[in-house]
Amino acid sequence: MRQPRIWTVTVVLMLGLPVGGWAQATAGLSAPPQTFTLEQAIQYAVDHYPTVRAALEQIDVSTAGVSVARAAYLPRLDALWQSNRATANNIFGQVFPQSVIPAMSGPVLPSASGQSVWGSAAGALLSWEPFDFGLREATVTGAEAAVTRARAGEALTRLDVQSAVGAAFLGILAAQRAVAATQADSERRDVLSRAVHALVDNQLRPGAEASRADAERAAAHIRLIQAQQTLTLAQMTISRVLGLTAGHITIDGASLLDQLPALDVNASAATTHPLAQIHQAAVDVARAQEEVLARSDLPRLYLQSSLFARGSGANPNGQLDGSLAGLGLDRANWAAGVQILFPNVFDFSSLRARKAAAAASERAEAALYDEALLTITSQQQAAAAMVQAARAIAANTPVQLAAAQQSEAQARARYQAGLTSITEVADAQSLLAQAEVQDQLARVDVWRALLAEAVAQGDLASFLTIIHSSSGVR
Repeated sequence: MRQPRIWTVTVVLMLGLPVGGWAQATAGLSAPPQTFTLEQAIQYAVDHYPTVRAALEQIDVSTAGVSVARAAYLPRLDALWQSNRATANNIFGQVFPQSVIPAMSGPVLPSASGQSVWGSAAGALLSWEPFDFGLREATVTGAEAAVTRARAGEALTRLDVQSAVGAAFLGILAAQRAVAATQADSERRDVLSRAVHALVDNQLRPGAEASRADAERAAAHIRLIQAQQTLTLAQMTISRVLGLTAGHITIDGASLLDQLPALDVNASAATTHPLAQIHQAAVDVARAQEEVLARSDLPRLYLQSSLFARGSGANPNGQLDGSLAGLGLDRANWAAGVQILFPNVFDFSSLRARKAAAAASERAEAALYDEALLTITSQQQAAAAMVQAARAIAANTPVQLAAAQQSEAQARARYQAGLTSITEVADAQSLLAQAEVQDQLARVDVWRALLAEAVAQGDLASFLTIIHSSSGVR
């Protein structure tokens, strides 16, 4: 009796382990659905999208560059300790400056020897540049301009991400409303087709009308499928711009379309736009580089002091001490003075070319800055015109919808009374479907135009304020 029970337990465990592992894997891959309002979606993307994080890190990189440039104002203290075992065969004469042959000190010994002794050295050199004719200041100014450019780049990246998320969110909202409108049109076409088929079957209408009704119904179904496809693609787009790879995303935008927003986006100068600030910072960086080059051919003054000591197991009479002699420090010295470093005299040609290149770079960046101002101003004007047109269209679509609904109802009534053909009803339903879609999208287009205007102004703060007021958030 025990053996069947053992086999039963074994089979249950063998079957249960894979099932449990599959369930855990499925739970790890699936994520709960997430619902976002427009404001929440924008904030989530700003907090999580990779390019925003990369732009923030670039600010840290540029800020560290300012610290490096400011460190040049501090004095420099170099220290060393050296111990070596070597021969002491010195020779009279000199060599050109190089980095291959080790330097030697002391007199020339009477004879060469292969014996070696210990030698040691220790020292410290303090060097400080009290003034430099503005060279370090120009370097710091350039580093600070790079920080400003990085901050403006981060602001522009943030604006691009916010714009993409807002456009994707409104795209889903528009696709949902388009699906609802095409669904209603498809249902009307189904009802009309059934009614026409009933009349044709009873020989009250010609068969051609049934074919026309079927064609209109099929076309409505195709439009519905296309609208659903657009909605699916819009949902994939918002997942990408939010930086999400798993989980279903739903949006909550019903409150945005309850009524048209009464507020407008606050206007701002084109010079405050992040794109303009990036180009202005680029001009400042180029100008700072020109200032650095202008001071590169000036002398540099250093105050220096040194303290050092040497030890050696070799004596001036040629006698070599054995054992550990030379590991200690036998003689100590100090020195203090002023050093003036003159630049390379023959570097004037190269320096002049670099100055000319820096000046040309500054002029090029200034031209790009002017172009950016023109682009921003044009975008602001176009966005203002879009808002005005979108508001006007949204005010007229309800009139168009009401007229189309009345026309469709009258056409159906005339058709049922036998006073007109199926063509008039189909045309009226097409006009109604178009009016429904336009009425649904008109309010979304107002929000799209407001978003485009806020992006053209370079800041979404006023756009988010409009969302608050339209959603009833206080």
